[in-house]
Amino acid sequence: MFSPWCLAEVAVKSYNSAEADISLFNPSERAAIMDDTDQALIAALRRDGRATLSELAVHLGLARATIRARMERLQAAGEIAGFTVLTRGDVTAAPVRALMMIGIEGRGAEKTMARLSGLPAVQAVHSTNGRWDLIAEIGTATLLELDEVMFRVREIDGVVTSETNLLLSTRRAGPRRVG
Repeated sequence: MFSPWCLAEVAVKSYNSAEADISLFNPSERAAIMDDTDQALIAALRRDGRATLSELAVHLGLARATIRARMERLQAAGEIAGFTVLTRGDVTAAPVRALMMIGIEGRGAEKTMARLSGLPAVQAVHSTNGRWDLIAEIGTATLLELDEVMFRVREIDGVVTSETNLLLSTRRAGPRRVG
């Protein structure tokens, strides 16, 4: 369970195939940098980004110095890109949240993504594969505002179809109790 006033998250470096040092297409290179213990450490930090080195050491069954050294190495390698806090205002400023799946025509994905990103209620835009070309994360104060945003998105040149799902609740990975 997380404190209502903040929720810490760990930002982990994302990879693309153009990176020379590491790629999703060569898992053996990534495995050489991040082993199972590193993965467990990052998972523990995602559950509780405010955990102390001592708490992480007990949870993972490692020495505190080992945890410190691994965290420093992961930060230096860019595997852990930073730490952030979500405040109550971040979470409740837009209580009506939705995912809008968007189908576009032609090759205007970049232009459409830029237009979507310019809408204040659009919190993130993701390109995807499958039936939908883009997924927009939307947050508004009311259902009426959400309806207005959905109307504006459908007016963007190149948008040919969409489907919107309301997010009713969200469960984030939190600290797990041992024993």
